[in-house]
Amino acid sequence: MAEIQRRLQALSEDYTKLQKDLQDTVTSRQKLEAQMQENLGVQKEFEKLKDGETIYKLIGPVLLKQDRTEAEGTVKGRLEFIEKEISRLEGHIQETQAKMEKKKTEIIQLQTSAQAAAGGAGPQAVKGRA
Repeated sequence: MAEIQRRLQALSEDYTKLQKDLQDTVTSRQKLEAQMQENLGVQKEFEKLKDGETIYKLIGPVLLKQDRTEAEGTVKGRLEFIEKEISRLEGHIQETQAKMEKKKTEIIQLQTSAQAAAGGAGPQAVKGRA
């Protein structure tokens, strides 16, 4: 019975680690989603610009003039990177959820077998005393 308790404890700890990993990954995905929305907003602003209007980039406390094509290319590159990262994180989320489901099944099976073993030992002990 002590061995079953140790295995249950280990499985439970693994499950908790997977939950934390999932939570961290979801948080990272949410941050990327916010960055993506921000960059999509910038991209829409670029579309509103007329030819010849100046674009400035904030670097620290200084505003520097930036070429329109360079600025649009930078935003487009960021969006591509963010989309790839979101896709990668979604894959990681699905993988972690599958691992969690497997651990959950293992825990339930172990608990069920432990209860069956305890239930089987109970009536024998009572019969022995009678």
